Amino acid sequence: MNRTTVSLIACATALAAVTGFASLSAPDASGTDTAKAAAELPVERTSLLCPSPSLSDIADTSYTSYTPVTKGTGGDGKAELVSVAKESETGDKKAGDKKAGGKKADKPVLTAKEPGTPDTEDTSGGDSPALIGTAEGRFAPGWTVQETTEVAAGTGRGLQGVNCSAADTAFWFPGASTAADRTDYVHLTNPDDSAAVVDIELYGKDGAVATTAGEDITVPPRSSEPILLSTLTGEKQTNLTVHVNVRSGRVGAAVQALDDKIGGDWLAASTDPTGSLVLPGIPKDATAVRLVAFAPGDEDADLKVRLASPSGSITPAGNETLHVKAGMTTAVDLGAVTRGEAGSLVLTPTGDSAPVVAALRVTRGKGDKQETAFIPATRPVGTRATAADNSAKGTTLSLVAPSGTAQVKVTASAGSDGGTAASKTYTIKGGTTQDVELPEPSGLKGTYALTVEPVSGGPVYAARTLAATEDGIPGFTVQTLPDDRGMVAVPEADEDLSVLQK
Repeated sequence: MNRTTVSLIACATALAAVTGFASLSAPDASGTDTAKAAAELPVERTSLLCPSPSLSDIADTSYTSYTPVTKGTGGDGKAELVSVAKESETGDKKAGDKKAGGKKADKPVLTAKEPGTPDTEDTSGGDSPALIGTAEGRFAPGWTVQETTEVAAGTGRGLQGVNCSAADTAFWFPGASTAADRTDYVHLTNPDDSAAVVDIELYGKDGAVATTAGEDITVPPRSSEPILLSTLTGEKQTNLTVHVNVRSGRVGAAVQALDDKIGGDWLAASTDPTGSLVLPGIPKDATAVRLVAFAPGDEDADLKVRLASPSGSITPAGNETLHVKAGMTTAVDLGAVTRGEAGSLVLTPTGDSAPVVAALRVTRGKGDKQETAFIPATRPVGTRATAADNSAKGTTLSLVAPSGTAQVKVTASAGSDGGTAASKTYTIKGGTTQDVELPEPSGLKGTYALTVEPVSGGPVYAARTLAATEDGIPGFTVQTLPDDRGMVAVPEADEDLSVLQK
């Protein structure tokens, strides 16, 4: 066997290791090129990171794990969450400490039992650590973990929720703040066995903000660091964009934005910078909506601002366009823009396209009964999106088709403690947002998961709102639903012996 043949076999073997499958087929008898379109196959491994939920002693947190039933998976696999070494409040590391929140780091906090049924675990207090999650085999495709926290009083009181996310090397968070009434943390979680080195850059209304300790932040192996934004700069800015840039390794990142008076929530990363953005699922009873945008390139961005309502696309009065200067954060208050109807914000270039990131800060309630949440720009649903931790009351699913009409199938899973799954198919007209009436699992007990699958038509974007009123305060949290990346494109590899003759 010569070196070229060995290379061919090694290439096919590497592909199989990454995707779980590769086929080598004989060349067509005619001798013509037989390259075929890539097949969509279930992923075989998924990793997620959950930030430490709260520093409040009166916080109650639930974790909900769910994997949709996916065709083409084998019979083996597992999914579990384990805790990481928790940092002290001063940021000092507990060297060699194997425990976090009273649990051994290698003992699962939650273990999934069966795809198609949610699994839950609850914890209380301010010592709960960050979690590292891994799903393999039949549990991997579309595996989703929701972290939901209720805080009864104090800074950030209300309902806070975040989808545990994958590690990456770059994140954008428009909508953060170092204002006097805000306490914002960037949570960095390193899932790997080697240290990660991270830079945190801040951008305000006048451009880059000078920081004293934003460079060369080391996140030790399998650990988590909450970085208080106000320790990075002395400037008090109401609207900031945070850029997390990983120099070495990879991390999971999320911003916990807590307000002294109007609650708080997790701010998930915006989708990668692009010319057109969709921010889905503004609650219909929103009393104030603020749009925060940032142009990370060298060119200014001029954007059309449109609200996709149930009846069609409309222009917010007085906010037809938005000019975003390069390298600067721009914020505009849209008020009660939804006016009692479901809505999503759609941003498109007025002329030449320039990359932008964006997020919304949404407020419900009035006076001292206000609560806030955040909606980042997000990717479309794609093949399928999944949202865990839904209840019989207080769950709203918003679907928006910004361009063409689309058909969408929504499935409500069995409950965590019992019940039978149910599905419905909806038609979403182009340019509209619909808060759909959810299918009801029969005999529902506990919480359930939602899967959203486009059937036909144009692209669909989605967001799920959880709401729970406590002492008259309308607590809520919003999670966008991009593609759950449960499927991967695997090209078919053909054996081509002609390369041996070249």
